Amino acid sequence: MAAEVEVPTEAYVSFSAEINPSTGESLIAAMAQLANEGMQQVTLAISTPGGGVPKGLTIYNTLRAMPFHLVTHNVGNVDSIGNAIFLAGDERYACPHSTFMFHGVATGPGEGGLDRRALEERQEAVLADEKRIGSIIKERTTLSDTEVEALFEHAHTKDAAYAAGAGIVDEIKDIAFTPGVPILSLVFER
Repeated sequence: MAAEVEVPTEAYVSFSAEINPSTGESLIAAMAQLANEGMQQVTLAISTPGGGVPKGLTIYNTLRAMPFHLVTHNVGNVDSIGNAIFLAGDERYACPHSTFMFHGVATGPGEGGLDRRALEERQEAVLADEKRIGSIIKERTTLSDTEVEALFEHAHTKDAAYAAGAGIVDEIKDIAFTPGVPILSLVFER
């Protein structure tokens, strides 16, 4: 009689990259693959300088919909739109020396000139993005409306202790990969 092979029920994903269409789709694909394999728990070890708001919000919504228990762990720095992605976790942790950076949404010059109408449209888009990100922060932390709004006024880099006090993380602790549990490391070319 052949010995049964134990199928893993949990996995780790290591993601250390800017949020853009390529890295975002790779992360979503990796998570979908783990969901299709029947993983019950996935720990996302994340460090990101942030990036594109639309892709970041897509990642957040997709992660929230995954059929497994998601643990997010800040292993370095989680900046900008990376905070929304991080907040998708059902459980959230931060390494003692990790940081979280918040700031207002920025927009580039785009194509063509910037007449009054174009400037108004850009401002409306920036405010809408800040409102969407702010609603995630309010929903998933203990920060008040006023505290969340202040995060968008100018750049704020917060330490793990602040994150614990604000309900961003459940606990400050080093990440520990369990021996024998698969680790999927997403690597991107520069």
